[in-house]
Amino acid sequence: MCGIAAIHSTTGTIDTECSARTAGAEAIGALAGAMLDRLAHRGPDDSGTRMVGDHTWLGHRRLSIVDLDGGHQPLGGTDDSDEWSLVCNGEIYNHEALREEISPSAFGSSSDSAAALAVLRTDGPQGLHRLRGMWALCAATPGGRFVAARDAVGIKPLYWARTDTAVHFASELRAFAPEVQPRAEIFPPGHWWSPQDGLNRFAEPVPAPGEVTDWSEVPEEVVEKATFEAVADSVRRHLMADVEVGVFLSGGLDSGIVAAVAAEVHAENGRRLKTFSVGTEDSPDLRAARETAEFLGTEHHEVLLDAEASRKALDEVVACVESFDASLIRSAVPNWFLSELAARHVKVVLTGEGADELFAGYGYYHERHAAPGALDAELRRTVGALHGLNLQRCDRVTMAHGLEARVPFLDHDVMAHAMSLPAHMKGLEDDGMEKGHLRRAFAGRLPEHLLWRRKEQFGTGSGAESLLSPLWDSRIADDEFAAAVTAEDLPELRSKEELGYYRTFREALPGVRPDAVLTRFATV
Repeated sequence: MCGIAAIHSTTGTIDTECSARTAGAEAIGALAGAMLDRLAHRGPDDSGTRMVGDHTWLGHRRLSIVDLDGGHQPLGGTDDSDEWSLVCNGEIYNHEALREEISPSAFGSSSDSAAALAVLRTDGPQGLHRLRGMWALCAATPGGRFVAARDAVGIKPLYWARTDTAVHFASELRAFAPEVQPRAEIFPPGHWWSPQDGLNRFAEPVPAPGEVTDWSEVPEEVVEKATFEAVADSVRRHLMADVEVGVFLSGGLDSGIVAAVAAEVHAENGRRLKTFSVGTEDSPDLRAARETAEFLGTEHHEVLLDAEASRKALDEVVACVESFDASLIRSAVPNWFLSELAARHVKVVLTGEGADELFAGYGYYHERHAAPGALDAELRRTVGALHGLNLQRCDRVTMAHGLEARVPFLDHDVMAHAMSLPAHMKGLEDDGMEKGHLRRAFAGRLPEHLLWRRKEQFGTGSGAESLLSPLWDSRIADDEFAAAVTAEDLPELRSKEELGYYRTFREALPGVRPDAVLTRFATV
């Protein structure tokens, strides 16, 4: 896990693009070094930079998790005009399998990111579909070739800004210089780009319907066992690390499932899983998380959500998340304090993100998309939008504290399995309970009453909504909000709360165009 930045000149040598006031290495160092410094929180353990030929600069900030001693980046690189240098942010979980398929000489180190380098060396960007995990990368050769790419779901962030003379890339918007910010856009997940070939899709967020198993005639208990095995196998793969891995335990079903499997794996290895929770003193999520942790025998840590501390942290959280969507910020605040707590104990956490989008965990799926084929289409749409919503929040608040978050439910194999399930297996139970199939798949792994506990939105269940939402009625007058709603130079602002967050967002990123970099929930 890390932060990456890159600049690729499209009109001449990079020396001439970096500054009109200075020249050569000094110019490159001034612009590129500032970009990397603004990403220091993402990689406190190490940093590396490289000029690749005359056209490209690559930069990397590292949080050491796999191959602690040998994973320095940029990877690769020689004077050979066709030799790739690469910076990669994230984790590639099938790197060991790829080492059995590709010549060992193509890797260069035991780092999982070396698998991306090996694929580029052997297949070029056309082989990036072979990588399984969460990642974003930039790579270049001294001869002038360049490629940027991002995983299929967009679990790891990447932005780009195309100016008249160069293309800039970074893991976060804050890395871009003020004069570059107006050109910043989301780099689309599942795509790679090169100056020669343009933008090319290499993978969809979830597999196409024709690529998955037909379960329609299989007994449901057999399908439930397959669901259990798909999720459990993914959790085990996501425990890959040379450092300790914990779990964010929200008190809900999805994180409880992840914690149950992870606790079992830890016990098999003579260790005790660490779990982390957040909420107000009497919040239902916090109580449920405590009970789950006791049942699983984890080493449990929790932080109480305090009204004053939450309000003081708001500006920092908005700037960190790089969004002003009220629902997103509301859920980010408790996660901010949760990440701060977890980072004192582990370097990696697993979360339950993505399960609701795969197994139809939200009520509106069943209220508005019950027609044949409609549910599948809406689930695919929401998985495709996660990169700008929950995954953005998850990445930013954890990396702000030097903590890596992993999402086992959004593993390729889990998604392929989940999207192969017939619609009736994702429907509501007779009592209106959602995700019945997933709950039955993990029967016995959690206390029965917690396994069948009804879902609450994290911002509500943790108590954050009751602390934050009422604040804005006292801070923003009715006529002030009315003026903002009708202002032509402002984006759509749906509540006083969102207006407050927008003002902080604009202070942090004055040049960014919201329509080019934000995804927003349908409601606030």
